[in-house]
Amino acid sequence: MIKQPRTGLRVPVHLAIEVRWKNRTGKYRQARGKTANVSGSGLFMAVPVRPRRATPITITVMLPKEVTRTPVELYCQGRVVRWSGAGELPGIGAIIDEYELRPARRPV
Repeated sequence: MIKQPRTGLRVPVHLAIEVRWKNRTGKYRQARGKTANVSGSGLFMAVPVRPRRATPITITVMLPKEVTRTPVELYCQGRVVRWSGAGELPGIGAIIDEYELRPARRPV
């Protein structure tokens, strides 16, 4: 696999997340973790799972109330593009295809 250079500034930020996807049998799976870094087009998440590459995922990121002043979450639709390598923080990288800010439904 040829490694593509990443574009855009990555910001190291640690926010609580929940990731959901369907496994090969169509059953919904979910995991919780934290963001490690975020860019305008994607993010890397420290999570204890490894969905297959290209798996469509939904990511809910709870934004800090100290910043937003009201409970708000970032809801993203995306896909897995990479897993962490040896010696890296365990997790997955994802491209964000669509996102929206919405009132928080519950804490992540």
